[in-house]
Amino acid sequence: MKLKIRLIIMNFLQFGVWGAYLTCLGSYLFKAGLAEYIGIFFAMQGIVSLFMPAIVGIVADRWIPAQKVLSICHGVAAVAMAAAGMYGLNAQPLEFGPLFALYSVSVAFFMPTIALTNSVAYSALNGAGLDTVKHFPPIRVFGTIGFIVAMVLTSIFGFEEDARQLLFSAALGAVLCLYALTLPNCPVNKVSGKVSLVQSLGLDAFKLFKERKMAIFFIFSMLLGFSLQITNGFANPFIKSFGEMPEYAGTFGVEYTNILISLSQASEALCILLIPFCLRKFGIKKVMLIAMMAWVFRFGFFGLGNPGAGVWMFILSMIVYGVAFDFFNVSGSLYVDQETKPEIRSSAQGLFMMMTNGFGATIGTLTAQVVNNACIGGKSGVALQEGWSNFWYIFAAYALVVAVLFAILFKYKHAPEK
Repeated sequence: MKLKIRLIIMNFLQFGVWGAYLTCLGSYLFKAGLAEYIGIFFAMQGIVSLFMPAIVGIVADRWIPAQKVLSICHGVAAVAMAAAGMYGLNAQPLEFGPLFALYSVSVAFFMPTIALTNSVAYSALNGAGLDTVKHFPPIRVFGTIGFIVAMVLTSIFGFEEDARQLLFSAALGAVLCLYALTLPNCPVNKVSGKVSLVQSLGLDAFKLFKERKMAIFFIFSMLLGFSLQITNGFANPFIKSFGEMPEYAGTFGVEYTNILISLSQASEALCILLIPFCLRKFGIKKVMLIAMMAWVFRFGFFGLGNPGAGVWMFILSMIVYGVAFDFFNVSGSLYVDQETKPEIRSSAQGLFMMMTNGFGATIGTLTAQVVNNACIGGKSGVALQEGWSNFWYIFAAYALVVAVLFAILFKYKHAPEK
């Protein structure tokens, strides 16, 4: 129980760091006059995920224990995010270049920590002789709770549209930097004898692409990762845009958008607890198909709803998000952990992160910015809301196509007894 509490605190802080700014950064940039750069800010999380999680995973596998690497990464990320926050508060006028540079350094060191916390938890649970599929999801759910708490506090404190959200994130990161040093040691896998360059660099995880099943899994992880950051980047400014219309001005959703969106994370917290049952009963293919269809509904309900009489559509969108995110991200991480050898697990987690939050999220957010500019650029009133609806419908159609292709191409025979 003591071990689980320690891992719970780690996950709570880990996702609290992210939740402090992730869902409201778009609104801050919009108000600061940097709306045209929302896509590139969120794409940067994907760009650094192309290489940083893999590199950091190799370091944690081969040379430095994962919990120490986790501490170092959060320390650097916190310093850079604090600098970005201070610049945002004091710069007159606010310029894209300095803010983006500091933010980029922070996310470059933060993004690998998502996979690292998984590695630390899996290592500790395995070392204690516990089943990761059974025991990890109830621990991971507190990460989502941490995300929700940070989101709600950001809204209550009035940080949604200013740079103090970045300082709040930095403060949580500094706490986790110190706390990570107290976590259980994760043994490194030093290779003895004569080894190849690939082995010495810890690149064995890329050999997983030689297996057809794993190659298709990673490719569709990338295609599904396309959807990950779209609502994080654009949902908040989308809902707040209704405030320009008299019939929606002053509604709860417009005034406290972050709290409304936090229902997504509440759903996520509940859905995590379903993962052990669903993975054992249905297997990874059906679980990921469920996630893909949930993305269809996530985008579709946004396109149909509004913060007035149609707010129930927004609420449904928040509810299905838990399935869309967890049944893909958490289940996929567990699947990678079970399908790989111990000596490459951190590297494999980094590879999964690279395909989803790297290639997938980067392409997705950059594409979303282009589509957003085309759908809503220069529009106002009813035309603006119609443009937003078309924006969401386009990505709902995309998610549906990915689901159909995955159902056809991914061959997987579930063995419940395993």
